[in-house]
Amino acid sequence: MDAPDLGYDDGNRAFLQSFMARGTMTLKQAKPMLAAIFTIQGDEPTDADSVTQEDLDSYISAAADIVSPYDYEIRSTWDQVTKERIYAFVNSVSDPITQIATTRTPEEVFYIKRFLDAMFISYNTRRREAMAITGMQALETKVRKPSRESVGEEATQGQASDKGLTSEQAESLLKSLVDEGWITRSREGFYTLSPRGLMELRNWLIDTYNDPDDSPAGWRRIKTCDMCSDIVTIGQRCPNLDCHVRIHNVCEEGYWATRGRSKKCPSCGTAWDGEHYVGQKAVTSTEEYLKGKRRSGISKKRAAVELELSSEDEEVEPESSRAGPSRRKDIQQLIKIRLDFASLTLVIFGSGELPHVARELVKARVPVIFTANRGAPDIFEERFSYHGPLLSRSPAAVITVPSNC
Repeated sequence: MDAPDLGYDDGNRAFLQSFMARGTMTLKQAKPMLAAIFTIQGDEPTDADSVTQEDLDSYISAAADIVSPYDYEIRSTWDQVTKERIYAFVNSVSDPITQIATTRTPEEVFYIKRFLDAMFISYNTRRREAMAITGMQALETKVRKPSRESVGEEATQGQASDKGLTSEQAESLLKSLVDEGWITRSREGFYTLSPRGLMELRNWLIDTYNDPDDSPAGWRRIKTCDMCSDIVTIGQRCPNLDCHVRIHNVCEEGYWATRGRSKKCPSCGTAWDGEHYVGQKAVTSTEEYLKGKRRSGISKKRAAVELELSSEDEEVEPESSRAGPSRRKDIQQLIKIRLDFASLTLVIFGSGELPHVARELVKARVPVIFTANRGAPDIFEERFSYHGPLLSRSPAAVITVPSNC
């Protein structure tokens, strides 16, 4: 239907206020809102299904004109997975990190910066451009707490002291960032920047993580789609590691259609096989990851973790640290559990046989939070965050190993 031509009125104001409260909006979300506005302004009820893209464009345009003098703008982009168009209400002047900081503590802001560093530096390399971070990685000590070097720099610069966050605080912050639309969490448990985050942080990401001295044709941390020029954090890459060409999955069909279906990289001429990925698939498509899934029996929705404590590939341990057959069987029964894959986490209490259990869990690639009466085995200190002796988060499952094992 056609939007009422009444100039900028109460309907436009209601739309803008709702948009500002949400931060982002899609046509699907806008339809019931505009239908309600049209119903109030018209003589008869308006069904949400009758609201069109043209109606939304009209209200978006009017809102953009009103907020422009106040250094705000309305940007839009396509979702990298669904190709749904998303609109965002953006401050066009201030540093986006400063915007996030207005409702955060100094420690939370420091954590967000380390979180982004992990996403775009630690887990974004020349060979594996994940630009995604798992829940376990986001709770690692090196992300939650400042390094000694960063603490020294802050003290020198007179900045606020960064004491870091507890695991519980970090989890709460991550949940709020998801709820506010800054990041998204996939079914596989990977965090990535949301369309809103990419729109608002675009210039900051490029300025922060790309070296201005890098060759435009070479590898750089923040890449844009060769088709639409938006940042690519989910998509495909040229098989040539030295080539800069990246495309979104949702842009792929149109991209090759404009090139006569010849699937060769337009920059370096390498055959494009569609099997070199950007995003979490750069991790989940690897043999290492798939082998880990097979060994732990993980399905997309549920995970049955059954660890067999066989002696075939055990390391030799002192007699005092090894349990007898009956104890080993008891422990085996304790770790036959079912876990929700969305929060695949084990928590272990106790001591005694823990080094052996730890080793079996590592073999099965099971993410673990470890809590023990007598400290964590060395094997955990290298691979996982240690939260003992008190539990600081709600586990998906708990394994209690008797202290007299």
